[in-house]
This record gives sequence, C-alpha cells and structure tokens, in this order.
Amino acid sequence: MQELHFAVPMAGAVLCNLNTRHDSAMISVLLRHSEAKVIFVDQQFLQLAQGALNIITNEKETLPLLVLIPQSDNSSPSSVNSSTHEYESLLESGKSEFAIRWPISELDPISINYTSGTTSQPKGVIFNHRGAYLNSIATFMIHEMSSWPVYLWTVPMFHSNGWSLAWGLAAIGGTSICLRKVSPKLIFERIAEDKVTHMGGAPTVLNMIVNSTVSDRKPLPCKVNIMTGGSSPPPEILSKMEELGFQVHHLYGITEIHGPGIYCLWKTEWDSLPPKEKYELKARQGVQNLCVEAADIIDPITMEKVPADGKTMGEIVFRGNTVMSGYLKDVEATKLAFKGGWFHTGDLAVKHPDGYIEVKDRLKDIIISGGENISTVEVESILYSHPAVLEAAVVARPDNHWGQTPCAFVKLKDGFNVDNQEIINFCRDNLPHYMAPRTVIFKDLPRNSTGKIQKVMLREKAKALGSLF
Repeated sequence: MQELHFAVPMAGAVLCNLNTRHDSAMISVLLRHSEAKVIFVDQQFLQLAQGALNIITNEKETLPLLVLIPQSDNSSPSSVNSSTHEYESLLESGKSEFAIRWPISELDPISINYTSGTTSQPKGVIFNHRGAYLNSIATFMIHEMSSWPVYLWTVPMFHSNGWSLAWGLAAIGGTSICLRKVSPKLIFERIAEDKVTHMGGAPTVLNMIVNSTVSDRKPLPCKVNIMTGGSSPPPEILSKMEELGFQVHHLYGITEIHGPGIYCLWKTEWDSLPPKEKYELKARQGVQNLCVEAADIIDPITMEKVPADGKTMGEIVFRGNTVMSGYLKDVEATKLAFKGGWFHTGDLAVKHPDGYIEVKDRLKDIIISGGENISTVEVESILYSHPAVLEAAVVARPDNHWGQTPCAFVKLKDGFNVDNQEIINFCRDNLPHYMAPRTVIFKDLPRNSTGKIQKVMLREKAKALGSLF
C-alpha cells in the first residue's frame, strides 16, 4: 500500500483505498461505484476479494484485473487462476524507461476515499494532488516529526491515506513499522525492538493500551509521540497514556478534509496546571493546522459565527485547499456539504475565548432534554473515568415528559461487577443531574467496519425501550 500511494499517481491513475473490514458485498459495491480497473489484494484478503468479484461476475459487469500480493514465503494459493497477476512479477515486466505521468492540474484527483458511514449509497471523497500535498506537510508538522522518524502504523492506510502520512512520512525519510493485527502486546514489542518514535491511533487504540495487562507491556526506549483523533478521548485516558510514557497529540479531522484539520497546539504555560485541568485542555481539538485556510464554528441555520464563549454550540466548518474536491458521482450531496461557501462537517463544537475549538457531539447525536442540550461526549467522558468502565456510548431515549433522556450503553472491564444504579449515581456526582443517564445497559458495543461505535444501532435499541415512565 505504501508503494502504491506513489506508483498509482505516477502512472497517471487514481488510487482508491478499500477498507479491509468490509464484506464482499460492500467491496463489490465500491468497486463498481469507483469503476476500478485494477484491484491489488493481499493474500490474507484474497477470499474477500474473490467473493466481491463473483458478485460482479453474476451481474455481468466488467471485472477489474486482480493482482495478488503474496505473503513473505512467496507461496501462491491454489485458488488463484491464470488470469491473476502476481505483484512482484508484474513489476518486473514493467518498462524501466517509463516516464512519470504528471497531473495536468494540481486539482486533478489523486485518490478516492470512501467514508466510514458507507452503505449501499456510498460517498466517495475525491482527494486532489494539491490538498494531499498540503495536508501531508501539515500532518507531520503537527505530529512534531523531524527527519528519519520511526513510525508504527495502527492507523490503517485506507483511513484518509493513513491521515496523510502514507505520503508525508516518506517525505522526511521515515521508517514504516507495520502490524497485521493491532494488540497492546504487539505495540509494546515493536516500540521496544524497533525504537519507535511516533505512532497514531484512534481513542480505541489508546483505550487498549491503558487497559493492557502488565505482562503485555515493555518499557519504552524513549518518549513516543502518539497522534490521536476520531472521537474525543476522555481526559482520564490521556492522563494514563502519559503515565505510561507516551506524549499524546490530539487532533480532529474527517475524510472530507484529507484527514487531520485542527489540533491541540500545546501551550507551555499549561504545563504547571493541576492534572485534571491540564488534561481537560488537552482533550480539546484546538486550532487549525498550518495548511488549512479557515476553520470556524457557525450556526448551521443562520451561517453566523458563534461567540467564543465556550458555551454556544455550532457546527464545525472548513474552507481552503485541504478540503475535498467533492463526492464522486453525487452532485447533490456535494452542494449540500458546501452550503454557504463552507464545508459542513456535521460535528458540533464550542469555541473558547482563546480561540480553541472543543468538539461536543455529532449534530445527529445531541440529546435535547427538557429544552437543554446534552453533549453525549461530556457524559461519555465521565463514564470513562469510572474505574470499572472499559467502553461507553450515550444516546437519546424517548421520554414522555422530558422529550429525551440520556441512555448509556456500557462495557465493563474484566473482573468488575457493578450495577446500573452505581453508574447512574457516579454520573450524578460528577455532572448536572439532568445530564446523568437514567438508563444504563451493559453490553458489548457494536462497531462499523472502521471500528467506530455504531450509535445508529444503539439509538434504535434505546428507541425500542420507549419512555422510562
């Protein structure tokens, strides 16, 4: 995948990274929608790809050429037919005098990335050469990378091209350390043996690390810079990560802005603050990166900027060269996303007096109870600070009196046994009472193909419960 990030654009083609966690049916949808001509497949996912191609064959459409990337022993599975190419052999058949096919314009597409909410109506985000170039530079800068970093990949390269680092890391001579499976034991082993200096990971990965067993851990050879984003990590998780020797860089971004867009630029005067206050500040998303023209918080109805009071919520919007070109084959969705000259993220946030942005919720996730807006992110942050809670997600439950009340879905850590009333009381002790969950359900949390908690499924379960009284 690292090689293809350069080889495909150099051949004048467009890269389309597909999520390896999708099933064959979804892969077939994305292959047809993107009109892919070639599909490169790691041997580990050959069966998945062949299932997708079988679906396309049954619908009598033209199949993309399949190129197999064998595993290290160079063995080819018996199920491969004569029309399948082998990666290294295909490269050897190339012409050494081939001239790079440069883009005619910087705004030519370089990559198509499908959003994590992909359904039978996929949204393919079009990246262009200019945006990819600029955000690659911005990302290694906000990650505080100097020359020759050693980077451990837990962020998949199909996530916004590895948060732009599939390109950016190569530009500063970085070494890529790759894992076939993400686990705390493997992470600590690779950091210790390869002297990893940087890594990236969603808050889920941070949660895995801080809740790992002592036997899985190894001393860090140096302070490891870890960049996290995707959802707001609770201050409790940030604190524990730094106790283990990691330096956490907190950012916010989505696929439509080439990945990271704003980040918590740390101020030295915050170093002396009490731990609770310090990690609450670090949990903020912060300010726009160097290559973003503009990022702001606006009222999505009036399009007016909200006051920088740390209280008034609005929608996060972006403008500039690091914003996508649009959605592939979806003019209406593109027009809606760029209403009023800004790209609308659908995420709600406040702006503090110092200009730092703090994400509060998804527009669709906010709970309105008795006329009050409740940020599910704030409630989840308190839940994560309970010593028994491993994972938590909060959604709205219908209520005949209040309209909606918070409903918490909680997964406990191994060896812990608490009841719902203890969780409710803990939240009431740490939040205004109206924000505390009135319902707590203990269960494993459903996740989509990119590992994000599927709140849409949890909302349906909460809706089915009906009003509490």
